[in-house]
Amino acid sequence: MAGEHREFQSRLIVTGLDDAGRSTIVSDGPTTDRLVADGYTRNHLWQATEVPTPVTAPSGPGDASIIPPPPTGYNYVITAFAPDEQWDYEGGYARILAESGAGDSVDPDDAPGMHTTDTIDIVTIIFGEARVILDTGETVMRPGDTIVQRGTKHAWRNRTNEPCVVSAVHISATR
Repeated sequence: MAGEHREFQSRLIVTGLDDAGRSTIVSDGPTTDRLVADGYTRNHLWQATEVPTPVTAPSGPGDASIIPPPPTGYNYVITAFAPDEQWDYEGGYARILAESGAGDSVDPDDAPGMHTTDTIDIVTIIFGEARVILDTGETVMRPGDTIVQRGTKHAWRNRTNEPCVVSAVHISATR
């Protein structure tokens, strides 16, 4: 996926039951809940306010500008990260975290972008390459690689020249 991350938009297809109780597509279209920022574009596809969730619950997209999920629920997002060289990574990352509800977990003495959230995040690389940065080092992730990020301090980097697309489930967690 070469090109500008700001153009990235997901298609959301939702199933349900028709009047006869048969499975059917109840909606199909582009994601309308998107957050376009300097360093990434997040498509917020689904949110549940609690688990377990009734399959007929009138759930759906939440607020794409907020990272943390509801206190007993989850968010599902697909995000396109711009290459680090295309934006002010060091100054911009802290601002983005603050604007999206994760800024209180930032320590100014840490490397840029390091933060924690009270979530378990299951993140899979769909396209491109990302690096997850931890206190003890960094790990390169490529398409198909999945990380279970269990509320530890971390940051994301895209040191390539193309956007990196990831899917992520953010599950509310406690410490």
